[in-house]
Amino acid sequence: MSEAPTSPDSERASLRTWIAVSGCMLGALIAVLDIQIVNSSLPEIEGGIGTGVDNGTWISTSYLIGEIIMIPLTDYLSRVFGFRRFLLSNVVLFLIFSVACAFAGNLGTMIVMRGFQGFTGGVMIPMAFTAVLTKLPESQRPIGLAAFALTATFGPAIGPTIGGILTEQYGWPYIFFVNLVPGAVMLSLLYPTLDRQPMQLRLLREGDWFGIATMAIGLACLQTVLDEGNKDDWFGSPFIVHLAIISAVMLTIFVVIELTVEKPAVQLRLLTRRSFGLGTLANTLVGFALFGSIYVLPAYLDEVQGYNAQQIGLVLASAGLPQLLIIPFVPFLLKRFDARLIVCTGLSIFAVSCFMNTHLSFNDAGQQFFYTNIVRALGQAILLSPLSVLATNSVAPKESAAASGLFNMLRSLGGAIGTAALATIITKREQFHSNIIGQSVTPYNLTDQSFLTRMQHYFEAHSLPDPGRAYHQAEILLGNLVAQQSLIMAFSDAFYVMAVVLVVAAIAVVFMKAPEVHQPALTATASR
Repeated sequence: MSEAPTSPDSERASLRTWIAVSGCMLGALIAVLDIQIVNSSLPEIEGGIGTGVDNGTWISTSYLIGEIIMIPLTDYLSRVFGFRRFLLSNVVLFLIFSVACAFAGNLGTMIVMRGFQGFTGGVMIPMAFTAVLTKLPESQRPIGLAAFALTATFGPAIGPTIGGILTEQYGWPYIFFVNLVPGAVMLSLLYPTLDRQPMQLRLLREGDWFGIATMAIGLACLQTVLDEGNKDDWFGSPFIVHLAIISAVMLTIFVVIELTVEKPAVQLRLLTRRSFGLGTLANTLVGFALFGSIYVLPAYLDEVQGYNAQQIGLVLASAGLPQLLIIPFVPFLLKRFDARLIVCTGLSIFAVSCFMNTHLSFNDAGQQFFYTNIVRALGQAILLSPLSVLATNSVAPKESAAASGLFNMLRSLGGAIGTAALATIITKREQFHSNIIGQSVTPYNLTDQSFLTRMQHYFEAHSLPDPGRAYHQAEILLGNLVAQQSLIMAFSDAFYVMAVVLVVAAIAVVFMKAPEVHQPALTATASR
């Protein structure tokens, strides 16, 4: 059942190795998909378990807390229990908790099950990345990293489409049942192909438990602040203030511990390396825009256009499906061009797609986003795999798992920060635009007077014969139009912010070290 690991210098991985890597990729895709599938169906879930909108957000928050804590711990725990045993156990537990979520009858049960689902799902993302770095020869890693990029960018884009269709056609429990099919396929691929390894329980005695505890508390509080802050008026809420203080204190202690102990749970020192540090910074900013765009566009279609979950999913499909055709060609680009050039091109194209949405109007609905989504798909498809190659050039094989956890955790954290920041920007900029427009819209303005008079006559002719009530209804309509236009302009501002963030990411990539090409094959080894 055991197989000698593939030598980094060998030219090709065996079929068995590729099957194992493919199984790991499927796990990463499931974990990423689950977030967006559930988010797209939150209103239906809230109604199904009998909770309100304010409390329903904890269904997503609990999953993200579990995921963001587990991602950086995966390296340590996989060494303790063995790669194969730890991954397979978490896949089984993920499927069990998925079914439990489908049968949850109240908010408390759903939150607990989603939290456990996040813990187990968070294992699969870094382990897929680690599998590429440790099991594939250097010449074939760009192919594996391209597959991983597919899970990271295609998953969030297509998740709302799957969630919307399942919810509208079959009901919200099926968004959890759907995990069973790819989960079973994943187990069938991994069980016979992963090498058995002995457990190293002695590592539990050497564990950085103070670091793990402070990280878990700090990240849990930070994730809650990011998810709940905008709804609770940020630091106007004592609850948010207390959590922010706890998070700041715990994460500060965590950083100090990780930089001073001999065997840290999270290798923060890796960030001091130029390529990995700048690459991780760019990756965090990409997470900001990647997950931010998945939040902003559906929110616009829901709040402005009144789309349901299935309609929103179909619009987002145009940003996901083209990536299936583009990403397979990325390894060939890496063979012929500097990875920094490819990443900067992808970031620029992604930024252009955001700039294209900075002049929205009420006429911009599903069809109008088709071309911008295609542009966005092209940019996303070609940037993440080369960015991973650049960032991991300076990482030794024995550090791959630690680097994987850090790289993926910070992208997820960037996504959480992006979603929170963009939600706040939309709220604040809507208020700003409403005030500016409101100063111009008055009963004394001739244009506004003409509009009110026409609408008054319209309401008198159709439903309100009383002139006073008809005029009041016309005023309400004008106020609603001002609010609607203010909201649309706020969404335009959010797209502008994402574009600027992507430009900053491109600047960070420019300062990364160029990879050295040692052979015509697909290699990328950093110059140190």
